[in-house]
Amino acid sequence: YRQLINWTNDDDLRRQYEEKLLQLCYDRLQVASPGADKDTERQKVLDLANGMVAIKYPHKLAWDISIEWQDKKEIREWDVDVLRAYCSFFPDSDLYKVITSFLTSPISPFPPEKTQEKAKTAPNDSDESSDDDDGGVPTLVVPLTDEDRLIMITEGITTADSVLAYRLTGQYLLHIGEYESTVELMRKGMALLAQERKKTGLSFVHAEDSYYLSLGTALVYYQSPRHHKEAKELFDKVLERDTTSTSALIGVGLIYEEEEEYDEAIDYLTRALERDQTNIRVKSEAAWVKALKGDWQTARDELKECLEPLEKQGDASKELLGETQHRLGVCIWNIDTSKAARKQRKGESAYAYWLSALNNHLNHAPTYTYLGTYYADYAKDKGRSRRCFQKALELSHAEVVAAESLARSFADDGDWDRVELVARRVVDSGKVKPPPGSKRKGISWPFAALGVAELNKQDFHKAIVSFQAALRISPEDYHSWVGLGESYHSSGRHIAATKAILNAQKLEEETEADISGDTWFTKYMLANIKRELGEYDESIALYRSVIETHPEEQGVIIALLQTTVDSALSSVEKGLFGKAVQLATETIEYSKTTSGSVFETFNFWKAIGDACSIYSSVQSRTNDFPSDSIRSVLEKGSQEAYEIFADIDKVGTDVVFAQGLYADDEQPGVDLTRCIHATILCHKQGVHIASNDRHAQSVAYYNLGWAEYRAHICLPPEIRKKSSSYIKAAVRSFKRAIELEAGNSEFWNALGVVTSEINPSVSQHAFARSLYLNERSPAAWTNLGTLALLSGDVQLANEVFTRAQSTDPDYAHAWLGQGFVALLHGDTKEARGLFTHAMEIADASSVPTRRHYSSALFDHILTVSPNELNVEFLIQPLFALNQYQSLKSQDLAFAHLATLFQERTNESSRAVETLEKISSIIEADFESTESPESLAKFALAKTDLARTYLASGSYEEAIECGETALGLSSDEAENELSSEQRKQARLSAHLTVGLAQYYNNEFDKAIGYFESALEESDGNPDAVCLLAQVLWAEGSEESRDRAREKLFETIEQHPEHVQSVLLLGVIALLDNDEDSLEAVVEELYGLRTNHKVTASEQSNIGEVLRAIATLGEGRTEEDMKTQLQTDIMLHPNLPYGWAAMAQSTGDEYAAQMALKVAARGIPPKGLLDAQDLSKAYAGTATAGDAQRAAFLAPWEQNGWSSLAVATEGI
Repeated sequence: YRQLINWTNDDDLRRQYEEKLLQLCYDRLQVASPGADKDTERQKVLDLANGMVAIKYPHKLAWDISIEWQDKKEIREWDVDVLRAYCSFFPDSDLYKVITSFLTSPISPFPPEKTQEKAKTAPNDSDESSDDDDGGVPTLVVPLTDEDRLIMITEGITTADSVLAYRLTGQYLLHIGEYESTVELMRKGMALLAQERKKTGLSFVHAEDSYYLSLGTALVYYQSPRHHKEAKELFDKVLERDTTSTSALIGVGLIYEEEEEYDEAIDYLTRALERDQTNIRVKSEAAWVKALKGDWQTARDELKECLEPLEKQGDASKELLGETQHRLGVCIWNIDTSKAARKQRKGESAYAYWLSALNNHLNHAPTYTYLGTYYADYAKDKGRSRRCFQKALELSHAEVVAAESLARSFADDGDWDRVELVARRVVDSGKVKPPPGSKRKGISWPFAALGVAELNKQDFHKAIVSFQAALRISPEDYHSWVGLGESYHSSGRHIAATKAILNAQKLEEETEADISGDTWFTKYMLANIKRELGEYDESIALYRSVIETHPEEQGVIIALLQTTVDSALSSVEKGLFGKAVQLATETIEYSKTTSGSVFETFNFWKAIGDACSIYSSVQSRTNDFPSDSIRSVLEKGSQEAYEIFADIDKVGTDVVFAQGLYADDEQPGVDLTRCIHATILCHKQGVHIASNDRHAQSVAYYNLGWAEYRAHICLPPEIRKKSSSYIKAAVRSFKRAIELEAGNSEFWNALGVVTSEINPSVSQHAFARSLYLNERSPAAWTNLGTLALLSGDVQLANEVFTRAQSTDPDYAHAWLGQGFVALLHGDTKEARGLFTHAMEIADASSVPTRRHYSSALFDHILTVSPNELNVEFLIQPLFALNQYQSLKSQDLAFAHLATLFQERTNESSRAVETLEKISSIIEADFESTESPESLAKFALAKTDLARTYLASGSYEEAIECGETALGLSSDEAENELSSEQRKQARLSAHLTVGLAQYYNNEFDKAIGYFESALEESDGNPDAVCLLAQVLWAEGSEESRDRAREKLFETIEQHPEHVQSVLLLGVIALLDNDEDSLEAVVEELYGLRTNHKVTASEQSNIGEVLRAIATLGEGRTEEDMKTQLQTDIMLHPNLPYGWAAMAQSTGDEYAAQMALKVAARGIPPKGLLDAQDLSKAYAGTATAGDAQRAAFLAPWEQNGWSSLAVATEGI
């Protein structure tokens, strides 16, 4: 190419080959390896390009290379004529748009281009220009406005691959405050710069510094202070190469200013000012930093010095002039803080400077902020104040003061959407969180405001995040801790809520700020949390402490009433019936002392109604119902409310308001009716008060429906079988609730329950609807299963109960229903197990589980030998019946059942007391009704009472009651006893009276009753044994012969009756009758291998055999030992043989073995009782075991005797 260029004389051809030569050299440069070769190639390219530019040859590649590769420190060092020539040659290029926009902008370091005078006359007067046709010269577009300039430079840089274009665009965007765009652009420019370095081998040091300065300066302001660390690193890189870089010094100074490290900021800005004394911006900034440091006077003087030069610069510096005037106003504002000085509008005043600032810089946000403060605090013009703050925030989201004032204003108006919008803008501005390592404090209020706004919108999880962010910035922010606690509480995180509120209360004690007016709220919140956690006692105490200081807080009063009732209901479920009644009484008594609009709230009447319902749940305490207090409360309610459904349920204020004395037998019924009517009346008040609230009224009707249904189920059974007025009112109530809120599954379930007996088809539909709305409801499934049982569909009931169990395995009534299904299939063992499981998981307030569990257990007890029972087996059903009696004190049947359990646990005194009460009630009922059913109940009660009198040693009373029972249970008596019941009752009465006569030493009478028992019981073997013992005790030879005769007859008829054989063996031993002894021993050997013989009977058999082996004629000591060893070999798992050996031989090992097997034989592994274990401990003869024996069975003599022997001589 060079030879062709030198050879040819054709200028056009020469230019053509010069272009090709430049392109060739440029291509070779791009692929050349770094080093000397690349430097040589680059110099060739640069020489060729500069040559073309020098002769003004319009080849774009040459001009691009010549301009781009000039890595000048400042823009002003470029040749502006070359730049303008480039624009004239290449008006379609991207670089043209950027250069033209920059050169016409206020920041251009070059003087504006002089316009040439146009020719006075045009050579062609034609209206059309030749350039209008295709192929004409491109038109030069020059931007006239800032908007045009921004559009043009943006279009140019979008597709430009020019280091200079990025440099110029970055400076211009920085000038107009487009910081985000500057950041994005400079990051792209850094990538382009790396590519150019690789292609050309040039370092572009100054271009890189310029990029660093533009990017760093933009990062100072963009999302400040998030990017300050990166910005400072960029400035430091520039200062490493050029320690006097004014822009870098200013940038670092601005960062320190933002981070409130004013000394360092002043140092850097002063150094920058020394480099450029004429830079008014730097001088203004340095003065402002001194103002921020608190040196307002010095700052004011220096800022005043900047005004005159800025005014002379005219429009070019109007924005800087406005900012300086604003800052000068701030200095004056803080120099004299008196109210008069700050209110001043004319002369040398802050207000005047701020107005001037806006005249020069209309969009200066901080000025609007200060003007807003002025109008709010001094001019008392809230409208202008809010407009100023809004304008400030619109212009800059970093105006924290304006944003806070606006947020507070919106919060006062309850406009939480705008509060959230304002706070969100401040958070997004990046001003709230200081960068890592910064001394500047963060701003927490935007996060707190966001939290409050989200709390009001019930967006609790977002509120938690916001309050946590606020506390990370300001850990001592009391109100954020309170807000966090409330958010945690509302979202169900009660433990975390407790910790947050406790932190707030800790700040109440430590903080110096005056928050005394707010401390009650933390107690209130903590009380709410404790209530949710079920810690009712602590919650009630906190509510009461709040009411002591703020008695006017009606919400706290309602919360106290509700919590007290919740605690009472919880106590009923836990079996703490006394506490439940006490809390219910406290609720009603406290409600009597309240006044005002509290009586007009739905929750007040609901709480009182629930408190009244406690007494109908715990019917044994209805006499504690505070009638006078509830009367005064109901008198304060609307009398109109009591007319609701009055024509249906016939419930008015008559019973509750009635005063007078009633007979003892009537008083319990009156008390129960009174508390039931009070419950209904309270819920009627709730319906009346909630008339304007659809949801509340639906709940009120639901509550009223359950109150009416409770009244129905508290009726006597014979009345309850019919459709009472209460059940009709309940149906109406639930239907009305469904009309108001048809989508509530609980309402449909309730309707199904109350209609189950009066209209099964409606009930089925209601349960189906309830399950459609909520198929996870175990109560609805169980109720449907119960309806199926009532309808006789056992298979469906079984399936539905199984579904209820799978839905909630801890729902007791589902297992109870499954037990009924098992009973209907005849599987009593399975039913008993299901009833037991239901009892174990049910609340103490569950009446059906206690009723059917105890009944099933007693039925089982009747089938088990008394010797196989122990006290532990009877404790749980007895405990269940005690709870049942507290809940249903008027249920005589289960009270009677409880006495049968008490009889078996030797609680004779309690059984006597209960049976006397039952007998008197039944007798009174019989006297008034003369019904055969009452007579039958009276006969059974007298029979059992006679037996308990006998057990307690009251023999005369036992004889009297027994004879009465015999008279009532005779064939002539008109009662409804079945033949089996009559037979058992009369046998029990005969035996009871006979034993009582025996203990009264009336042997003849006793024998008479025993013989009568034998006649009526067809020779009951147990009765024979009793008769034999009495006959033997009488002492005459005739009576003893009769005893022997009776026992022989019994053994012939009942060969496996152990007691008869044992008695005969003892008599034979006493008579020294070898023939009889031999027969008895043979029989006993056969019995001891019988699996039906119980452990205690085995003990008795062993004892008799040992006695025969020891005392029988011709017996030796070896016979006794052999018998002992036989006892142990046959039953090594029982302690009796081991204990007998230890007692006979004094063998310590045998005593220890007796203790070991006894310890293993107690429940749940065996059936041994406390007496057996006590005897085993006593047999070791050590002081420690003797103490254990006395502790385990203090009523047994063995333990005390062993202890006396072991401690003898101490």
